[in-house]
Amino acid sequence: MSAKPKILCVTPSTGWTGPLPEFPQLSECVLVPTVFDAIRQSAADEECLGIYIPEMVIEQAGDAGNLLRQAQILDGMPDGLVLLDADNCIIWANQRLHEWTGGESLVGQGFYPALQNPEILGPDFCPFHTALATRQPSTSRLRVNDATYYQTHAAPLLNGQGAPSFLVVTIRDITDEMLEQQKLAAIHKAGMALADLTPEEIFEMEIDDRIELLKSNILHYTQDLLNFDVIEIRMLDEKTGKLTPLLSVGIEDDAANRQLFARPQDNGVTGFVAATGKSYLCEDTTEDPLYICGFQGARSSLTVPLVLHDQVIGSFNVESPEPRAFTESDLQFLEIFARDLAVSLNTLELLVAQKANAAQESVEAIHRAVALPVDEILNDAVNVMEHYIGHDPAVVERLQHILRNARDIKRVIQKVGRNMAPTEAVPASQQCAARPKLRDCRVLVVDDDVGVRDDAHALLERYGCIVETAHEGAEAVNMVRNSLPDQRYDVIISAIRLPDTSGHELLLKLKEVMDPVPMVLMTGFGYDPGHSIVKARQAGLHPNAVLYKPFRLDQLLETVEMIHDARVTT
Repeated sequence: MSAKPKILCVTPSTGWTGPLPEFPQLSECVLVPTVFDAIRQSAADEECLGIYIPEMVIEQAGDAGNLLRQAQILDGMPDGLVLLDADNCIIWANQRLHEWTGGESLVGQGFYPALQNPEILGPDFCPFHTALATRQPSTSRLRVNDATYYQTHAAPLLNGQGAPSFLVVTIRDITDEMLEQQKLAAIHKAGMALADLTPEEIFEMEIDDRIELLKSNILHYTQDLLNFDVIEIRMLDEKTGKLTPLLSVGIEDDAANRQLFARPQDNGVTGFVAATGKSYLCEDTTEDPLYICGFQGARSSLTVPLVLHDQVIGSFNVESPEPRAFTESDLQFLEIFARDLAVSLNTLELLVAQKANAAQESVEAIHRAVALPVDEILNDAVNVMEHYIGHDPAVVERLQHILRNARDIKRVIQKVGRNMAPTEAVPASQQCAARPKLRDCRVLVVDDDVGVRDDAHALLERYGCIVETAHEGAEAVNMVRNSLPDQRYDVIISAIRLPDTSGHELLLKLKEVMDPVPMVLMTGFGYDPGHSIVKARQAGLHPNAVLYKPFRLDQLLETVEMIHDARVTT
């Protein structure tokens, strides 16, 4: 070490003769030509006591002089700041960058080696060269050791008309921002993969299988990606407002089986979220009046709605034993995942509904193909029985066996159809309204129009009726006469005009084999040859048992229910 500490004096040249201040005799004055030389030398020389810059030199130094005046402010910046020369060597760095690089002196080091040779991610892969060449700022991103991300902004120092030789580079730590973006992308990708099935998998998948697949995927991504361990998902029943559990992990049995409804009060946070469609962050369960215990020791919770096309279809709840365990970022992540989850739920429901619809259509097609032919078998069988009654009991017994088997064919088709397309797999809009009175109601339709007979099967059997048909009055009488006690007709619907008789005359013939006759007459408006309706009413026809074509489906159903009730109470 020299005898005296050094004070660096910045002068335009080593031969400068301008006035210098009186330094203590114990210090040595060393002249340096530029501000940047002084900064570089002071950082490298431990014997340097300080830097003296005359006011004239500061004014001539332009941007570099301003930088020196603001050195203390720059040290306090949250971002890193460096001054680079044309070779990307560090002339000066603020305190923040020293902290990020381990606190060692950076002056004289190359910029990239000082940051452990990071990977340049772009958009400009030569930002410093670009800034010097174009005299315009340039921006890029750097990745250090796959764990830290920086964004650089390089601006050239412009002095006069010459090419710039120095860059002012700001370095911002964007690690949290980049990791958040990566997590958002991963969450979205996970959400899209929740119901990512091949056509072959869909073809083989039953309703329970699809639910279990979805549950396992939700659990996997929620725990491994979102890092939530206590989870509860409930689906909203549109009709009742009930929130039915779909998945619960870490939730106590009593809480998981608790009845909750989409109501803003008395149904906990879950009911509030489902009713309002708003996410809810419960920071401390002990202080939140909405919170209902999900598991013993829970201290905070986060609940978001499952929303599809602006409609709430369920709720997604996570809980923690720590108070204030969830942040706004957690809320954002869960909301994004919940949106994708709602889409996946809907996709699977649509696929299952499509599958159920295809099954339903297949069953209906089969039924349409066999319903009327089976009716023909029934008609022929009872006609043969009429001729053999009293002649050959064995033949009559065999014909009755044929009748039972023929009727069983249609019942089996209906049962198979309900198994292939269960109600829970059919969209609510496609489900028939429940009409319990029509379930297993036996209906005989008498009309010579094949379209009417076919429609009777299609419309009434959809609600659980057992429908048989006849072409004419005599055939209808045979069907009624030869029906066994457990096969009696609850309702008989007949056209007002038949090939062999009228509706009134058929009513009279039927009264000989059953009384009362649960009859309904069909006619066009204003068409009543021989005043058949008036005579039928006089003979006992229910006053409201007339359908005027064309009638609506609900009119048909209500009339059948009315006659069925009247027969039961008789």
